[in-house]
Amino acid sequence: MAQGRRVERVAALIRREMSELLRSGIRDERVHHGMVSVTEVQVAGDLQHCRIHVSVFGSEEDQRLTMEGLKAAAPYVKGELARRLQMRRTPEVVFQLDRALERGTSVLGLLNQLEQQRQDRGEIPLGSDDEHGDGQDGDPEEGQPKEHLHHDTP
Repeated sequence: MAQGRRVERVAALIRREMSELLRSGIRDERVHHGMVSVTEVQVAGDLQHCRIHVSVFGSEEDQRLTMEGLKAAAPYVKGELARRLQMRRTPEVVFQLDRALERGTSVLGLLNQLEQQRQDRGEIPLGSDDEHGDGQDGDPEEGQPKEHLHHDTP
């Protein structure tokens, strides 16, 4: 189990240092075409390989240029990590574009579009799922949820 904690600690250190390198260390102009953030760092159990997932906010062209710049900067990043972390062996660094934010935004857009279509057709009332229009799910007169009003008497 100690091995797992070590890998997690190394991943956290790499993430911190990589964020700093993105801010001020990597001079390749391609890397600064989009807003880049490190979303995840995966380190192999033997600490020999490291996959750095990055999210790039920008156009498809910005994303492509940024990833090209990061791949070109990988040897520099490995050297900087070796210098900053002072590990016996520094893992090989591979960058991967993380599209989770794009997918999440796309799904939210589709859900909003579906909700708008349902409202346009009158399938759901404006406001939400509230069937009584009073902001509560229970009986509007009693102010209590319906299941609390039932009494078992013989």
